[in-house]
Formats: sequence, structure tokens, C-alpha cells
Amino acid sequence: MGTAEAKAAIIANKTALGIEFGSTRIKAVLTDEDNQVIAIGNYDWENQLDGHIWTYSLDAIWAGLQGCYADLTARVKAEYNTDVETIGAIGFSGMMHGLSLIHI
Repeated sequence: MGTAEAKAAIIANKTALGIEFGSTRIKAVLTDEDNQVIAIGNYDWENQLDGHIWTYSLDAIWAGLQGCYADLTARVKAEYNTDVETIGAIGFSGMMHGLSLIHI
């Protein structure tokens, strides 16, 4: 995919964003309608021992999600000279051995 096609997909909101909460890194990928990668972002994080349970605080989850998305959008701005304003679809996945429930 060329730069012009990627930028057009971003502007037309014909993108999908996938976010994966891994055990050591949160990763994001922005793709076009043909599943071609437009940009990636990531955020390194660490779990904490809390009451004999290895976990992530709610504050860490939100900070990580925001940091990962900020990295992705900064890369989009740098490469395509445009902002991500709306996303066509979004999906989340988490590490296989953990679960984080967030009430919004």
C-alpha cells in the first residue's frame, strides 16, 4: 500500500484498530479495509504483585492504553501528515492467562 492510499483510508475512516494487552507490552495496529498495515504503536508495561496476585492496576491499564494509542497516532501523523479522527472498527484482545475487566 502506498502512502496516498493509506492516508485516504485514514481520512475516509476506512480503518480498523486492533489492540492487544500482552504481559509485557500493549500493541496496536491500524489497518485498511484490505487488512494492510497502516501504522503500529506500542507501550511497555509491567505487572505488579498485589496481595499475592500478579496483576495490573486500573490506572496502569488506562495509562497503557492511552500511551499505546498516542504512539500509534504520532506515527500516523509523522508518516502520513494527518490525524486519526475516527476509526471504522476496533477490537481488543488480552493475554491468554489473564483477564482485566473495566467498567466504563
